[in-house]
Amino acid sequence: MNTVIISAFIIGIACGLRAIIGLAAVSWAASSQHLLLEETWLSFLGKRVTPFVISFMALGELVTDKLPKTPSRLVPPQFGARVVMGALSGSAIGLSQEHFATGLIGGIVGSVVGTFAGSKGRGLVAKLFGRDLPAALLEDLIAIVLTFIALR
Repeated sequence: MNTVIISAFIIGIACGLRAIIGLAAVSWAASSQHLLLEETWLSFLGKRVTPFVISFMALGELVTDKLPKTPSRLVPPQFGARVVMGALSGSAIGLSQEHFATGLIGGIVGSVVGTFAGSKGRGLVAKLFGRDLPAALLEDLIAIVLTFIALR
């Protein structure tokens, strides 16, 4: 159960940084049978086409995040989306090991932590670089690395 809460928390942090990235990683893990989600309500994540569709959405998010008109992650719609994606991704990890509630809670808490820490951290790094793009790219990299750590 400890591995479930840690993995769900880490994937939640990744979702706090980039909302869809955690779900894309979970979908790839499910489709390659690293997360066993057959016979669960999240079995659609393991279907052949699902990881491609979700990854396309995640790539779109990586691009739109850099646009100047993109709203803050702290406004309710963006914050809510990150929490929902963290909950869904954490739930998938929990369901695969029969600890749904643990995964759900870990994903939610991780996404809240990731959202606030990501906002604060990106602002600080952007000040160091004197502009936002390097900070945003570093945040992208951290989110991707976290998904690998969470699903290892």
